[in-house]
Amino acid sequence: MIEKWKILNSKFVFDNHWFKIRQDEVELPNGKRIDDFFVLVRPDIVLTLAITGKQEIVFVRQYRHATGEILLELPAGSFNPKLESAETAARRELEEETGYIPQEMIPLGKLYDNPIKDTNTIHLFLARDVRPSGFQQLDATEEIEVVLVPVSQVMEKIAQGEIRVAGTLAAIFLGLSQLK
Repeated sequence: MIEKWKILNSKFVFDNHWFKIRQDEVELPNGKRIDDFFVLVRPDIVLTLAITGKQEIVFVRQYRHATGEILLELPAGSFNPKLESAETAARRELEEETGYIPQEMIPLGKLYDNPIKDTNTIHLFLARDVRPSGFQQLDATEEIEVVLVPVSQVMEKIAQGEIRVAGTLAAIFLGLSQLK
């Protein structure tokens, strides 16, 4: 039977607005101790599969520094669940990044981003009948191109490697199953 690890000691070794790094000293069920298991304490994320009335998915194309690549992905952003609901954050991020607003929001589920090292949860939504509001408001670090892709072409783009961000793929598969 699988058992949880025991936390013997825990301290923050880095504290920033974007994330914190926690160093845990743990004891494994077999008695082995690890004194430097590092955990990234990150804010939760909302990610939205937004579909227009013309059956187009609203994507964003942007540079992602960690991979050094410009990627096609769904609109997303971080939020603090103590300050706003996931749905409110998803609506806000969708409009800020794309200038689109939804007529209907449907929760698709919650996923762990990288549970071996990260604490955050990704909250997935399907936004139906999205329409342009004209109020895109980008952060200082964001340069975003809004890209509309017909639903009928999305699987081909996935197969060709044009869409390859894990959270985006999960939202697409969960969301498109809701449309059938």
